Amino acid sequence: MPSADPASDHASAPPRSVGPDPSAILAALGQAAFVWDLATDAIIWTGRASDLFQDIPAETLSTGAGYASLLEPSRAIRADALLNGAAAAGENCVPYRIEYGVRAATSAPIIWIEESGFWYPGADGRPASVEGIVRINNERHAREQQLLQLSQHDPLTGELNRTYLVAALAESIEEAARFRSSLCFMLIGLDHLARINDSFGFDVADELICTIAQRIRARLRSGDQLGRFSGNKFGLILKNCTVDDAQVAAERFLIAVRDEIVPTRSGPVSVTASIGAVSSPRHARTAEEAINRAQEALSAAKHRRCGAFSMWRPNVERDAQRRVNIRVTDEIVTALNERRIVLAYEPVVDVATRAPAFHECLVRMMQDDGQVLLAPDIVPVAERLGLIRLVDHRVLELVVAELAASPQMTLSLNISPDTTMDADWWAGIESLMLAHPGVAERLIVEITETVAIQDIDEVRGFVTRLKKFGSKIAIDDFGAGYTSFRNLRNLGVDIVKIDGAFVQNIARSVDDRAFVQTLIDLARRLGIKTVAEWVQDEESALLLREWGCDYIQGRLIGLASQQRPSDVPAAAIAAAVRERVAN
Repeated sequence: MPSADPASDHASAPPRSVGPDPSAILAALGQAAFVWDLATDAIIWTGRASDLFQDIPAETLSTGAGYASLLEPSRAIRADALLNGAAAAGENCVPYRIEYGVRAATSAPIIWIEESGFWYPGADGRPASVEGIVRINNERHAREQQLLQLSQHDPLTGELNRTYLVAALAESIEEAARFRSSLCFMLIGLDHLARINDSFGFDVADELICTIAQRIRARLRSGDQLGRFSGNKFGLILKNCTVDDAQVAAERFLIAVRDEIVPTRSGPVSVTASIGAVSSPRHARTAEEAINRAQEALSAAKHRRCGAFSMWRPNVERDAQRRVNIRVTDEIVTALNERRIVLAYEPVVDVATRAPAFHECLVRMMQDDGQVLLAPDIVPVAERLGLIRLVDHRVLELVVAELAASPQMTLSLNISPDTTMDADWWAGIESLMLAHPGVAERLIVEITETVAIQDIDEVRGFVTRLKKFGSKIAIDDFGAGYTSFRNLRNLGVDIVKIDGAFVQNIARSVDDRAFVQTLIDLARRLGIKTVAEWVQDEESALLLREWGCDYIQGRLIGLASQQRPSDVPAAAIAAAVRERVAN
């Protein structure tokens, strides 16, 4: 019969839990606590530790040695952490924190663990016991690995990025030098990738790059390394590779690229690649040297033809030319700084009266020893070395200064192709024109025919801006390119300078006579003035006058002189021309 006393029932009931089980909470959080007695090497875990370490026998987890046998990358990582603990959290304990992997079996995945706790010293001050907590940290480790992957690999192809490719190259060169072996560094450049971008879109080009990377990867040996060097270039480190091996490997890679059409979302795309390579450490002792020489070889391969292979080799003439380039670069910059860039003036005269119409300004460079370098010695080198815009800026300043000082003079200025689209040059000429009113109307700017045909719209804008100032435009070396008279009319040029290569032999060549006479006749019909260059003799001058040419210049009239035209009266120039013709 049940008791009527509620208190009696309560007293006889079994005790109830007043809170959750701590081990269950730890397990739910992916954690487990432990106590490790270092003297006996015994580890006591919370009850749910088996939930964290599935497939690991309890007896393996019950000792420090057994647990250590599961750890990666080092079995001694826990012992090292205890021995190296320095900062004390209290009088009798030292904190520590470590990360490691646990692998239940050789083929099992790694469980990434973060362990933290305290160790307590014994009477000798050395660690005697440890209390700590371990927690699974797979997600964080995966994120870190992903970030590491992204920092080391190209996001598009998954291959090494440039930074790590260069680091791997440096390490490989050092290793090859140490073991007296050889390696080959190759740069594979996809040809005309910009055309594919324009024709199909950047997404298709990306597909193409990924496919080519996979094809190259499939043809590498074990130990070789592949990386994306730049947008259209792959870098390859081929270890234990001789020059003969490199030839064979390069052909294998070229075939992989060109012999199969690349399928893309927008349809099949055909592509070729060129390869430049260098043998290291024989011809490249550092990564920087290997990269520079492989790029040089790649440029040589592309220059020869698309889809070619070139191996870098020492070249005495090339190295000598580079030393000359370095010296000339220094000389040009020094001459600019020291105001040793000067002008020479070549007269252009009226073909009928032989009176000066204007003077063409030619650049000269005064050297320290008093020698003078002419335009053919300066301009090509300055263009090749990227200094021509600085030279053109200085020449513009000198021409404007001469025009400002000599109100009766008209001068022509020849500028390089790069300068025509130089925003700084435009800013310079605008400021100079505003500072010297009336100068623009006496300035003729000469551009070469090759510039005129590169981009008609761009050149038309250039011409329009200059003509707004009041300047005239001349096309230099006309006949050497393929500019049509329709383009001349659309550009609105004022003067055509007929290429001297066709003029110098008109007295003896029927073909040259027909060509020059036709040019003059067409120009006259379009209202464009003509200048015949390289006029050598009076017979040629008379023919040009008969055909209707407006102006002539050349040896018959007089070569360029550094004497300022304003210092010589026009009448004296005309008299000198008549005397030269008479003689």
